[in-house]
Amino acid sequence: MPQQKSFEHSIAIAAPPSAVFDAFFDAAALAVWWQAIRSVTTPVPLGVFAVEWRPSEWVDDKLGPLGGVFHGTVVDVRAGREFTVAECWWLPPAGDPIGPMSLHVACAPDGADGHGTLLTVAQRGHEPSPRWDRYYDLIARGWHTSLAALKRLAESTS
Repeated sequence: MPQQKSFEHSIAIAAPPSAVFDAFFDAAALAVWWQAIRSVTTPVPLGVFAVEWRPSEWVDDKLGPLGGVFHGTVVDVRAGREFTVAECWWLPPAGDPIGPMSLHVACAPDGADGHGTLLTVAQRGHEPSPRWDRYYDLIARGWHTSLAALKRLAESTS
């Protein structure tokens, strides 16, 4: 059986868990660290989680231009600590949507003083196809860059 691709990454951030959590639900913060041009993210069960990016100038041979919209439904929230978004879909600027997937974000207290955060982001959902495989190859790079930007933002404002 082919291995199911997914993405999971953890990063230590010198900011309180609630500040890191809030960065996923604040349009101004999402514009900075995730380069979102629009977003509606609601931290309640059955809340909307939708983020839009400009289409990239670069065009991938399997996915076309990147950017577009990622959306799903918040199904579980522990305020200031973690949330899960289900039924996530990526709607690329051109081509067919990719999904469904899930996104889980956990902001665990970290450090001796408890004022730091160990942020873990996991995205799951996969079908064995060249488009899905390429999607995970590209989002892994994108998440690493974006989470480093989130770290810089959270640490500069805490």
